[in-house]
Amino acid sequence: MSASDTHPVHRHMDRLAADGIDVVRVTYPDLIGTDRARDVLLDHLPAAIDHGLAFCRAVYHTSPQGDVVPVAGGLDAGLPDICVVPDLDTLTALPWEPGVATCMGDVTDPATGRPAPESPRDLLRTVLDRCTQHGLRPVVGPELEYFLCDAAPGTPRGWRRYDEATGVVYTAGLRADGDNHLLRTLRKLRDLGIGVTSGNHEFDGGQFEINLTHSDALGAADRAFRFKAAIKELARQDGRLATFMAKPFNDAGGSGFHLHLSCLTEDDSNAFDDPSAPYGLSATGRHAVAGVLAHAPALAALANPTVNSYKRFGPDTLAPWLVDWGLDNRSAMVRIPPERGSGSRLELRLGDASANPYLLIAGTIAAALLGVLAGEEPAAPLEGYGYDTAKSAVLPMSLPAALDALEADTALADVLGKEFTASYLAYKRDEVARFHRHVTDWEFTEYAYHL
Repeated sequence: MSASDTHPVHRHMDRLAADGIDVVRVTYPDLIGTDRARDVLLDHLPAAIDHGLAFCRAVYHTSPQGDVVPVAGGLDAGLPDICVVPDLDTLTALPWEPGVATCMGDVTDPATGRPAPESPRDLLRTVLDRCTQHGLRPVVGPELEYFLCDAAPGTPRGWRRYDEATGVVYTAGLRADGDNHLLRTLRKLRDLGIGVTSGNHEFDGGQFEINLTHSDALGAADRAFRFKAAIKELARQDGRLATFMAKPFNDAGGSGFHLHLSCLTEDDSNAFDDPSAPYGLSATGRHAVAGVLAHAPALAALANPTVNSYKRFGPDTLAPWLVDWGLDNRSAMVRIPPERGSGSRLELRLGDASANPYLLIAGTIAAALLGVLAGEEPAAPLEGYGYDTAKSAVLPMSLPAALDALEADTALADVLGKEFTASYLAYKRDEVARFHRHVTDWEFTEYAYHL
């Protein structure tokens, strides 16, 4: 008897066929959080369950421009396979693509039968297993911003901001969204079932924020990953570009990826809450804050993962670039929102929208867990407006510096996995090297006429 004879795949197939669905899109995140996928005809889904879908492992080592980066286990090993098996627990219809459902894929190394070392989803699972060993279940709420762009043929970039209106932060409706992009997108994302709750126009023209509800950490990462992929796909359907690039425009701010993190204990109580403790935060909550602060330089390599990320930082940007924390203070890197009780949590404001959701969430939880295990207290919280280098240490201000900090933080690397960390560092250092070899428009404008 084959595995497919006993697997609930047939029940899923009957349901999908009854809904007019004949294709299942199996997706999984690559190293930078981009979705990789294969469309499987419904009749062939049992075979995909039994045998998996073969992909080249170098998909994890491929740059956005299609270059295969020399990372151990890829080119040097003869470009071996990974195996991707559909995760039917995540199966859902695509509201904007008739006849198509989608699900996540679990990635293994056929040679070992274990998860692929570079698999971001499995990295997060490993970190969560460590938390379980210490009686903690992380709960995460993601917040993401992005820019929407219209095609601009004949311009150097080929794209311009969808709307140039100023002074329209925290608005909705046609005032800064003449084509009702936000309203239409919210409804389609609602039907996708990824826990979208609300959205609004953000600070700069053409910039939007859509919020997702909180949930277990793996579910939150899956939903944030699917959210980013969906936003980009829906924009493509409209002939537009949606970008989660950290800072795509010189005359605008950046896009953030804020994380709200709490933990539940084995009896489902909030591990960060203690009304009698300083700031209303339990020792576990305060130690978690201390851990995030202690490992923030290394965490920046995951939270701010591109050369462009560090152009989002600077005084008065509301993007944190100092290692500090504060009570309901948005100028701090770690903000403690005012809710207590079941709502006790920390908000990490370090991440930008280009971050891979799985890596950002895994790194944040790993840092918090290390803080809990170390049992140290954070320094006094920031008071007033931040960005004072006399009060707090400065985060890495470039990707190379952040990568060096990650390599030096052996405690964090041990939780994330040494093999993953080595692959990530090799991949990202190649990105830095390619950038330094590239002649930018700024250089030509600055030098060509006068030198």
